[in-house]
Amino acid sequence: MNVFETAKDIRNTIDLGSLPDVYSRLLITGAILIVLLGIRFLFNSLIVKKIKNIKTKYLWRKAGDYLLFFAGILLIGRTWFVAVQSLATFVGIITAGLTIAMRELLIDLAGWFFILTRRPFNLGDRIEIGDLKGDVIDIRAFKFTLLEVENWVDGEQSTGRIVHVPNRDIFSKEIYNYTIGFRFIWNEVSIVITYESNYEKAKKIVEGIVGKHSANLPEKAEQKVIEAAQKFLVYYSSLTPIVYTKVIDYGVKLTMRYICSPKMRRITEHRIYEDVIKAFSKEDDIDFAYPTYRIFKNLEEGKEGLRKGGT
Repeated sequence: MNVFETAKDIRNTIDLGSLPDVYSRLLITGAILIVLLGIRFLFNSLIVKKIKNIKTKYLWRKAGDYLLFFAGILLIGRTWFVAVQSLATFVGIITAGLTIAMRELLIDLAGWFFILTRRPFNLGDRIEIGDLKGDVIDIRAFKFTLLEVENWVDGEQSTGRIVHVPNRDIFSKEIYNYTIGFRFIWNEVSIVITYESNYEKAKKIVEGIVGKHSANLPEKAEQKVIEAAQKFLVYYSSLTPIVYTKVIDYGVKLTMRYICSPKMRRITEHRIYEDVIKAFSKEDDIDFAYPTYRIFKNLEEGKEGLRKGGT
C-alpha cells in the first residue's frame, strides 16, 4: 500500500457526509481533552506539588505529561478513525502521513528516544555539542535545553542565556559530557617565573598550593573511576596533582595539573592564583616573568665558566 492509497483509506474512514456523526466525534474529542486536562491538573496538584525535591518533581511532571499526551493521541485517533481496529494499523496510518509532512520532527522524536534509552546525557549534566556548551536543564520530545556557559564569559561560568537545541543534532554533532562516568575533569593552571628565580623553591610552593585545593579529591575520583569502569574503559594510573616544568622564551613555566569538579573550574583557578601571588610576594628570590625583549651580555651576566675565552 502506497501513501496515496493510505490517504484514500483515511478519507473514507472519516465520513464527512454524515454531519451529526462529525459533531458527535467533535463532542467526544472535546470531552476527552477536558478529562485529560482535568487528570493533569489533579495529578500536578495532589501528587507532584507535594514532592519537595526539584529534580524529582520535574521528572514526575514530565512523565505525567508524556503519558497523557500519548493517551490523548490514542483515544482521539480511535474516535475519528473508527475503521482502525488495532493499534498497529493506527500507528501505521499516522506514521505514513507524518513521514512526508514532518520528517525533521520525526528525527527529533528519534533523537528523544535515543536520549531516553542510551542516556548520552541527563538533566544537570554539563555537555558540549557542536559550538554550544552548557548545563542540561530540560529534555523534551523535540528539543533539549541548555543553560549556556562560557562563550564571552571565561572559566566556563554561566552566561545566563537559555539555548534550545533540536534533538536531531545528537545524530550529526559530537557530544562531550563533562559529568557522566568519571564526573571530574583535569584542569591546568600555569605561571611563569624569571630565569633568575629559585625555581625549585617556587615549584615546592605551588605543589603545596595545588595539593591544598585538591585535597581529598583524588580519593573521591578514584571511586568514580571504579564506578565508571563498569560501563566505560576509563583508567588513570595516578589522580594526584602534579607540577610540570618547562623552559619557554621568557622564563620557566610551572604548570599545575589537578582534578576538579567541572562546575568548580574557575573557582579553583581563582583560589590557586591568589595563593600563588601571596606566597611569591613573600619570597625575595622568586619573581613572575612576562614577555620582554632583553639584551643578554654574556661576559657580564653569564656563568663564570662560560665567560673565559670571551672577547
